[in-house]
Amino acid sequence: MSATATATATTNLNEKQDRILRYLRANADEQTYFKSRLIAEELGLSAKEVGANMRAILEGDVGLTVEKWGYSSGTTWKVTR
Repeated sequence: MSATATATATTNLNEKQDRILRYLRANADEQTYFKSRLIAEELGLSAKEVGANMRAILEGDVGLTVEKWGYSSGTTWKVTR
């Protein structure tokens, strides 16, 4: 995805959503499943904040496919490019 396409895709995201998206993009090649609480720890957010802000990423055209995957000991997200 080009820088222009990235900027366009993230225009409607708030600061927290943009931080979460950047984290997922940076780590999606090495990892497929992400727990909300672990994303939260990395970004200085709560797991609840991550979950609440993932909806915009799920519904947006952000160049990643994000699915809510599981709930055991917190929400897990499946992320693919």
